[in-house]
This record gives sequence, C-alpha cells and structure tokens, in this order.
Amino acid sequence: MRRLPPLNALRIFEVAARTGSYAEAGAELGLTHGAVSRQIAALESWLGQRLFTREGRRMVATPMARIFASEVGLSFDRLAVAAEACGRPDARRILRVSAPTSFAMRWLIPRLGRYHAGHPQVEVAVTTVSTVLEELRGGVDVAIRRGVAREHVWPQHRVVPVLDDVDTLIMSPALFAQRPIRKPADIEGHTLLASETRPGDWTGWLDAAGLQHLAGHPRQIFDHFFVTRQAVEDGLGIGIGPLPMLDIDIANGRLMTPLPDIRVPRTGYVALVPPQADAGKLVAGFVDWLVGEAQGPV
Repeated sequence: MRRLPPLNALRIFEVAARTGSYAEAGAELGLTHGAVSRQIAALESWLGQRLFTREGRRMVATPMARIFASEVGLSFDRLAVAAEACGRPDARRILRVSAPTSFAMRWLIPRLGRYHAGHPQVEVAVTTVSTVLEELRGGVDVAIRRGVAREHVWPQHRVVPVLDDVDTLIMSPALFAQRPIRKPADIEGHTLLASETRPGDWTGWLDAAGLQHLAGHPRQIFDHFFVTRQAVEDGLGIGIGPLPMLDIDIANGRLMTPLPDIRVPRTGYVALVPPQADAGKLVAGFVDWLVGEAQGPV
C-alpha cells in the first residue's frame, strides 16, 4: 500500500512552485490565495518540512521544493499520458474555452457546428468574459484574448495567433436605404455609436477617412460592443466594427460596410494554452482548427 501525500495538495504545490506565486497559482487553478495557502500548509505538515519561504511579499519555493516540484510535474505528465492511452476511445471529452463575449457570439459559436461535425466525441463548453481587461482565470483549456503573440505578455501560457482584426464603418441596410453613405463626408448628421470596450475605434477611423474635424462629434456610448452591434443592426446609428469577426452578419444581410476600403488595423486575437494542458493533443488540435477557420470562408 503506497503512502502518498494528498494528491490535490500536490497538484496545487506544483503549480505554485512553477509559477513562483500563490496568487498566480490560484488564478490558474481557479482558487483563492487562501485555498492555495491552506493546501500547501497541509502538504508541508505531511512532509514535515517547509516548502516555501517568505521573501518580501512573495512565498518562494525552497531549493529542495523546486526539485520536488519538478518530479511531481513529471509524474502528473506521465499520469495524464497514461490516462489518455487507457481511456475509453468513445468517451466524450469536454473542451473548456473562454472567449470575449463578442468574439464568442459573432465568430466562434457560429462555426462550432463544423468542429463538432469532425469531432463528435468532443463537447466544447464556451464561457465568456465581457470586462475591458478580460482577465485570465483558471479552469479552462483554451483562453482566447485580444492581444499580441509575445511570450513575455503571457508568460505562463503558450501563445498562438488566431485572428487578425481590422475596423471599418458598419450600418444596417435599412438605414443605408434611408440615408446612404457613399463617401466619408456622408456620415455627417448620422448618430455615431461607440463602445467602452473598444475605445479609440472612431478616432482611428475618422483619421483614416480624413475626417479629423469630426473627432469631437457627440457619440452614444454603450458598455460593450455586442450591445453597440445590436444598436447598429436596429438602425439606431452607425458604428465601427471588426472584420472578419462580423463577416457572418454581413453575409446574412444584418449589417453592411458602406465604405469597405477604409480600414484600420487593430490588435487581433490569440489563443492561450496553459503549459500543463493537452497530453492527448485535443487542445492543440482545437487551436489548429481555430487558425484554419480564421484563414477560411465564413
């Protein structure tokens, strides 16, 4: 009978030692700082020695603890590989994806039918974030965020570019029929709709259109872009929207781009994968599918 330390405490300890922070470990695992501290204290009690020492405001792994954490990580990797190999091949897998609300609603979810058609054994569970900062939290296999593919920006994740983003003018076909916009100056007199979550959209577009004198024009501002997009579709005004994220709305006639040649590049989207994820390549395959969808048709 093996005498093993508490496995949940080992899992939390390995993440805390790898990230070098109780707070970062909690964020990756979806736990509070206190829960991480209690589990590590329980493991220290079981082992009969300290694993972390305080340096300023941080808890730092001891040299012996770092060696132990490396062995624990390798053991978990081997366990994950073994579980994948021995699992039932027909068992459904749950793939947990976190994405910004507008990206999920307008780009990801409409395409998931194609993914499920090729992967009937996988259930994709999508959760959304709608805050301006779009914080990373634990408990997901893939997080999609607006950002650049630089490792130092997301030091605890593998970063894969997914979707480029350009802004252009959007409006409803019905509003265009009433008050068409065929040249940049035609926007004068229209209600400008904007979003708190996409600051600078109008400023950048007005600069590109040579309409800097309208930068101070009053705007109706909503808290999130998916509300702004709905207001544009309802004909309440004109807005600035991202392509290709809105390609599906343009294809089905809900929106149109009256001046499609005036485009402003914006920061695109990346997929963030935790380093301990995916012994069976499920996550890597999903990320590859995302990249392929971004390069293909609507």
